[in-house]
Amino acid sequence: MRRYGDRKKMYKDMADDTSKASIRDQINENLKRVYEDALKEEVPDRFKILLAQLREKAGGT
Repeated sequence: MRRYGDRKKMYKDMADDTSKASIRDQINENLKRVYEDALKEEVPDRFKILLAQLREKAGGT
């Protein structure tokens, strides 16, 4: 038989789960936004030069 305290704890746990889910959703959205911004960034010239040198060494174009 459940007591009032058990029910109160159950509702608190459910509220915590909802809060945690909301926080997870916010984190996911922020990570997606940062990743999308990073994809839009230009590759630095020094990396382009390095890649070109590696291609030459490998005999690629």
